[in-house]
Amino acid sequence: MENVISDSVEQASDRERREAHSHVRSWTLSRVTELLAGVLVSGAVFFYLQFSTDAILDVDGYYHIRWSRLLWEGLRAGQFPPAFPWLPLTTLNPQDYVDHHLLFHILQIPFTWFADIRLGAKVAAAVFGTLAVASCYWLILRYRIKYSFVWLVALLACAAPFLYRMSMARAQSVSIIFMVAGIYFLFERRYWLLAPLAFLYVWTYSLFVMLCAAAVIWAGVMLWTERRIEWRPVVWTALGTIAGFLINPYFPDNVRLFTAHLLMKAKPTEFTTSVGMEWYPYESWYLLGSCFIAFVAMIAGYVAYDSTDKERARRPLFFLVFSTILLIMTARSRRFVEYWPPFAVLFAAFSMQPLLEGVRRSVASRLPSDMLDELQPFLDHHERPEVAARNRRRENWQTVMATGVALILAAVMIVNVHETSKEIAGDQPPDAYRGGMEWIRLNVPAGARVFNTDWDDFPKMFFYDTTHAYVSGLDPTYLLNANPELSNLYVEITLGRNNYDAGPVIRDRFGAHYVFGDKEEIHDNFYFKALDSGWFEKVYEDDYCAVLRIRDEKGTPSTDNEGEATTPDAGAEVEDGADNMDEGSGENVPDAETQQP
Repeated sequence: MENVISDSVEQASDRERREAHSHVRSWTLSRVTELLAGVLVSGAVFFYLQFSTDAILDVDGYYHIRWSRLLWEGLRAGQFPPAFPWLPLTTLNPQDYVDHHLLFHILQIPFTWFADIRLGAKVAAAVFGTLAVASCYWLILRYRIKYSFVWLVALLACAAPFLYRMSMARAQSVSIIFMVAGIYFLFERRYWLLAPLAFLYVWTYSLFVMLCAAAVIWAGVMLWTERRIEWRPVVWTALGTIAGFLINPYFPDNVRLFTAHLLMKAKPTEFTTSVGMEWYPYESWYLLGSCFIAFVAMIAGYVAYDSTDKERARRPLFFLVFSTILLIMTARSRRFVEYWPPFAVLFAAFSMQPLLEGVRRSVASRLPSDMLDELQPFLDHHERPEVAARNRRRENWQTVMATGVALILAAVMIVNVHETSKEIAGDQPPDAYRGGMEWIRLNVPAGARVFNTDWDDFPKMFFYDTTHAYVSGLDPTYLLNANPELSNLYVEITLGRNNYDAGPVIRDRFGAHYVFGDKEEIHDNFYFKALDSGWFEKVYEDDYCAVLRIRDEKGTPSTDNEGEATTPDAGAEVEDGADNMDEGSGENVPDAETQQP
């Protein structure tokens, strides 16, 4: 009799184990399916936005993809990293150049194998943007936060500027992936993995400091919840960061450049020179309206946050501090708007998790949160009938409410995507400077220096012509830090504030005999003064740019119509110029030894 009872118990136990394991497998398959669905939805959004225009979104993307191509050519030629002789008057001169996006540029290399690298840059931007959102969504799935698809829609609806900046062909989307990976290692207490992650982050993007901040925040959270000093995340992150600086092809110049960036951009006062618009704050009402869902998420997170259960409050507390810091940074500079909104949504998701799982909290709230997460499939499986019925009714109401919230968020997402698409479609066409740079490439001696009237024209100029050097580019502080006097002179001349002839000064002080100017209104004073001075001859002009040649001697003033006869078809296909540049784009580059001021 005892054997029969024992066999029955064992059979029942085996059956329950099989059912539990089957439940776990089913749960895992469900989560994988949800993640794939999230990737598809995110990909649809970012590819739609990306191809709202033929242009590479954000002008810096032209530099990034061209430099990635040159890195690839340098690798094939056994020259890594290759020299950078294109901005010899700046801190990015051949002797001091630092690629502080090196790993990002390496990640872009496969996309330079496209016949049209402009298209490759756009595909890369869409892929990286998709992966950034998918990484945040994966974190939600990994920690079994209920109604995960609602949170996915919230991530895509959180802010229109977030969608716009995630579509840029720049490193910020990859940066978010690094942040999410670091947060996961912190939550799982796999602190040693923070060292290689920090190392790679330093090689990828200068916002690696946020990983350091995350480690410090987590150490503070552990001190509050467990009353002990958790030094390991800070130490491992610091070791990886230091190694990333030291074991670097650009050491020690990378330390100097990062320090200069930090001192210039982090100080509370106004910038010492005009910088890109992304470094200035949004207008308050625009920030509130365009990031409304992110603000709602922050408020929901603050309200839902419960500090009474310190064990379960660790992750919400981390996101509370982390997202609040990002909010403050966003209020000061719009360039952080790609980071704060998704982490605001994660803050809300993790803070509301105990509310959405009230039954689990009441049954086993005293268990450690890590153990409770692992036991979740089994806890769901073993419930008394009356408890299960009550929970089903509660779940039904929650599902109805979640569906309503999802529909509202979906409507906001559609509006944001539509408005962002319209804004992207209004971007400058990709061939805007192709005609002018093609003229320079064919008519100006290879290796000569060209005076560009705007520092932010450099990426497109570099994209179409790597056979000449330029005066200023990528960031105006690079010229300012290298030569403050020359930088002030550059600003004075390009804005038309000079009361002297600019021609001889550009020729003698900047070493340039040709001027490339865009058609921006801000440079009209320079343009008309130059033509009236008798020192300049207009040799090329189209709807987007003009090229002026500095005469050897002062002559009669040029007329505004001069040079129009040399204008080729500005609407020619982009691929023609791009393909020509890809064939031997590393040839005839400016001589690094002769380009110093």
